[in-house]
Amino acid sequence: MPASSAWFTLRWAGRAVEMLDQRRLPSEESYLRLESVEEVARAIESLAVRGAPAIGCAAALGVAQAAVTSDASGVAELRADLDAAIARLARTRPTAVNLFWALERMREVIATAASQPGASAEAVRERVVTAACSLVDEDVRICRELGREGAALVPDRARILTHCNAGALATAGYGTALGVVRAAVEAGRSVSVLADETRPFLQGARLTAWELQRDGIPVTVITDNMAGHLMAREEIDLVIVGADRIAANGDTANKIGTYGVAVLAREHGIPFYVAAPLSTIDLATPTGAQIPIEERGRSEVAQIGDRVLVPEDVPVRHPAFDVTPARLVTAIVTEAGVARTPFGQSLAALVDRQRIGST
Repeated sequence: MPASSAWFTLRWAGRAVEMLDQRRLPSEESYLRLESVEEVARAIESLAVRGAPAIGCAAALGVAQAAVTSDASGVAELRADLDAAIARLARTRPTAVNLFWALERMREVIATAASQPGASAEAVRERVVTAACSLVDEDVRICRELGREGAALVPDRARILTHCNAGALATAGYGTALGVVRAAVEAGRSVSVLADETRPFLQGARLTAWELQRDGIPVTVITDNMAGHLMAREEIDLVIVGADRIAANGDTANKIGTYGVAVLAREHGIPFYVAAPLSTIDLATPTGAQIPIEERGRSEVAQIGDRVLVPEDVPVRHPAFDVTPARLVTAIVTEAGVARTPFGQSLAALVDRQRIGST
């Protein structure tokens, strides 16, 4: 659950997936009830749910959805249905590595359950649903641990800039970048947040502001081109952002515009922190140059609501993410600790520590 129990990001509801429709915030708090894998996939693609950890959780619940809606009576037939569901979900968002991490987790659960002596389709279904729900619960726990690790980086009365939304709405609850903010508040520190509006989907203006206001944490929205001005006026003390994928060398893919914020922070001597669970670290990707960058459709840039902003025949580019080079990152906060340069060594060490701890 998020910091406030009055709302939730997503959850398993018997034979359906329920999630807050983030496209309608802040004007309408509306929940979707998704009853097929295709509906879950479309919700991910259309940004009804977004944020790398939340995408991973939604995908895991989508596999559970496939398990309970499949009419397969045998294990082999059920596995074929689940493989098809995983393939469909894997095509939704190419940049967020948590998606593929969660689907691989579910694939391993399916294989293990199916290989048990006397395994039945019903037993596999039950194991898949349990694993998906456990992954959602685990995400909340990890975010709280991550928040506690990062809170020490936040001084009292800090004025924090964040870009996009890396809060409870981007996870199963509590958040990554905003998890650090929440943990600092819970530790008794007085902080305030400046939220970049984050064009073109306005995740900062619509989502970060919404959830921080609900939690009573002071937040002010600024346009994306105001950050440099406020840094020059010494009105920002540190930057905390989330991540959709972190390469082995520490290069970080996050919502488009993050790279510019990091450059400005370096120019003004302001710490630039990335907060993400270990599942966002992709040691198989050497550098940010190998991270796939999703290109989204024209409408998200060319119009806001029903209002068209760009002449019809003028082309639009819409890379959804950019990559911040590791040299601009002060530290990366995870649930296992804080990594600092050289990230190639520190990130691998944190991943190894988790692997040893889980065996």
